[in-house]
Amino acid sequence: MTGKSQEPPLKSLVWPMRLTLVGLWAERLARAFWPLWSLLLAVLAALAFGLQDLGPLHWAQIGGGVALLLALGLLALGLRQFRKPTLADAMVRLDSTMPGRPIAALLDTQAIGRNDPASLAVWEAHKARMAARAAAAKPVTPDLRLSSRDPFSLRYVALTAFVMALIFGSFWRVASVSGLAPGAAVAMPGGPSWEGWAQPPAYTGKPSLYLNDITAEGLELPTGTRLQIRLYGTEGSLAVAQTVADAPPPPTAPLVTAEPTPAAAAPDGMAGVHDLTVTRSGRLAIEGPGGREWEITALPDGLPTIAVSGDMGREADGRFRQGYSATDDYGVVAGRVTISLDLAKVDRRHGLGPDPEPVEPVVLDLPMPLSGKRTDITETLIDDLSKHVFANLPVTMVFAAVDAAGQEGLSDPYSVTLHGKRFFDPLAAALIEMRRDILWNRINAPRAVEILKAVTHRPEGFIRHDRAFLRLRVLMRDMEAQQASLKVEDRDRIAEELWTIALMVEEGNLQSALERLQRAQDRLAEAIKNGASPEEIEQLMREMQQALNEYTRELAQEAQRNPGDSQQQEGMEGMQMSANQLQEMLDELQRLMEEGRTAEAAELMERLREFMENMQVVQGQGGQGQGSPGQQGMQELGETLRDQQQLSDDAYRDMQRGEGGQQPGQQDGQDGQNGDEREGEGQGGQGSLTDRQRDLRERLDDLQRGDLPGNGTEQGEEGRRNLDRAGRAMEDAERALRQGDLDGALDRQAEAMEAMRDGLRDFGEALAQEQRQNREANGGDRDVGSADPNGRDPLGRRPGDSARIGSDENMVQNDPNARAQELLDEIRRRSGDLTRPGEELDYLKRLLELF
Repeated sequence: MTGKSQEPPLKSLVWPMRLTLVGLWAERLARAFWPLWSLLLAVLAALAFGLQDLGPLHWAQIGGGVALLLALGLLALGLRQFRKPTLADAMVRLDSTMPGRPIAALLDTQAIGRNDPASLAVWEAHKARMAARAAAAKPVTPDLRLSSRDPFSLRYVALTAFVMALIFGSFWRVASVSGLAPGAAVAMPGGPSWEGWAQPPAYTGKPSLYLNDITAEGLELPTGTRLQIRLYGTEGSLAVAQTVADAPPPPTAPLVTAEPTPAAAAPDGMAGVHDLTVTRSGRLAIEGPGGREWEITALPDGLPTIAVSGDMGREADGRFRQGYSATDDYGVVAGRVTISLDLAKVDRRHGLGPDPEPVEPVVLDLPMPLSGKRTDITETLIDDLSKHVFANLPVTMVFAAVDAAGQEGLSDPYSVTLHGKRFFDPLAAALIEMRRDILWNRINAPRAVEILKAVTHRPEGFIRHDRAFLRLRVLMRDMEAQQASLKVEDRDRIAEELWTIALMVEEGNLQSALERLQRAQDRLAEAIKNGASPEEIEQLMREMQQALNEYTRELAQEAQRNPGDSQQQEGMEGMQMSANQLQEMLDELQRLMEEGRTAEAAELMERLREFMENMQVVQGQGGQGQGSPGQQGMQELGETLRDQQQLSDDAYRDMQRGEGGQQPGQQDGQDGQNGDEREGEGQGGQGSLTDRQRDLRERLDDLQRGDLPGNGTEQGEEGRRNLDRAGRAMEDAERALRQGDLDGALDRQAEAMEAMRDGLRDFGEALAQEQRQNREANGGDRDVGSADPNGRDPLGRRPGDSARIGSDENMVQNDPNARAQELLDEIRRRSGDLTRPGEELDYLKRLLELF
């Protein structure tokens, strides 16, 4: 192909080449001039929206000049980049889309072999094939993609703005650019003599109106609508008369109108620019040639309304729940509720007798819908004010709704008792009441201290949380020291600590499944008696269900730990009860509560309590039956732990007698009755305690050399490491006793007991694993001597293998629970005696934290 010929070799290629040429023109024009036409579209869109009329004249002139310079620059850049396409370019483009480039082959000439008939024949055959291929040519589609040249899609932004201007703007406004040039014509021939727009507030959602298109005599506009009117032509030929807007201060050069109307500074060629805001109904007229008149009806923006819906509810965790509904003609944008104390309805008795200290009302934001219209909303406020002094006291709630215009609507005062978390444990409830009294007025602090002293005087069987009791005693001492001059900061700190202690007491830390069950039953019975909410009842029933499950598992595990106890086996067989029957009782209890039949619910609760009290955990008798060597070793380890506990108690008594100036053998309080039998220990000096500690250490060494469960297993090795730690602690305790350091000896003995407990747990897990492996090896047969031939617990369920052995609950025989409770009560009693030495109180504190 020579590259000079522009004539197609075939007539069938004429139209494909011409159409391809048109595509080349479009392609090259788009690539060269897309910035220019994007700028023109953006400028036209801005003019159609009246951007040139929003500011001073010189701003519009500067903007116009910048746009003109940009347009000239982009035009020059486009002309520089543009290359005029030719038919030859179209032919090349068309030929490149076909395989073998047939058009070029048809335009080529044979270079050699022109005189050779065979060569000529081959050449003609080749041209025939190429001609057939070229005859099927199709026009080439132009490549108008500009993404590589316009990575930010500016052309689409300009096009979108132009389309929006076509829909919502007015191209009559473009004519106002004639007034931007100095010495512009007075008016455009054939154009309007005036223009006007009505722009309602954005929050109404109503569209802008072009007043030139409105021929009706009446017009309804929302209050706050902005009216913009432009008058063209000579000054004084048109005037605006209105009674719908307030007149601002008169302008420097007022127009002559039927009624004085403000006119903004008008560009050259305009008679005036009027900017009004509709505040009332009235008349709007453009007087003069081509003028028009409307009766404007101002639609006022009504105040939002809000009201309480339904009664206040209480969530199970203490949060209150209050519904409300609000309406507004254009939509509610925000809301709040103000909660104030209703002092007239407060029962002014006990700690509420003094006048309350000033407390600011509580203000909460109301929840709003995340989507949809807000003209009519119904929502529920859920919040937790349990820690506030207003909790569970009469209050007044005033709800407020705010619309987009800033208008506020208020509800009628709503008198209600503000729900907060309720405590069903008697001690926890007393702590919360004292906390409320201190927050009510600080002069209640001495009274609160005296009441707390009375409440904690005899804590046996009443205070179920050891650490809570210790923290309460420390707090009471702090309150007693500061009650004469209690500051606000100290009051708030004490209130927070009382809240924490009350939660600890309410939740409890009971280790026995029976105690947890009894506590759950007590709380549920208290809730039924006090008329708790359905949510609170449901949560307490879930707690009792969980406690029941734990208790029945303990019964089954106890039976498996004592398979030879035929009396226990017969008792458990007599108490078989299916899980379905228990669930039916709980469902019946819940149904009675939902129906408000509290008396029947309390009776059913009592029957359930009686049933569970008959299912007492049967303690295994030491030495009964023959266990495996590992089980016997664990039993001996339990006895060693019991003796170590007894030795620690005796050492503590000796330390107390020494600090109190008593002679060995002298006892105080309840210890006096055992003075004779302990005198020998004391008169033996520290040597007697030292010998007993040495004997216990040697017993532990013998146990480590004997048979213990889990030889070679991870649990077994961990248990032996714990016994090594216990042995070292015993050795340190023995050395401390020999040196007369009772305080240090007690600390080491506590470490030894903790290590032995950890070892017992590890060996228990190892033993349970061995039993599982034995059952699997025997084909899943049940353990010989199992209490229930079906291997089920008292509720008819199959217990798992977890925690069958490994706890230290049954290692101490002869009613160990009663003995442990006796020791714990004595520690509590002595820790509450503030007259004891500080070192002793610190030691008692460590004991309570440890156990």
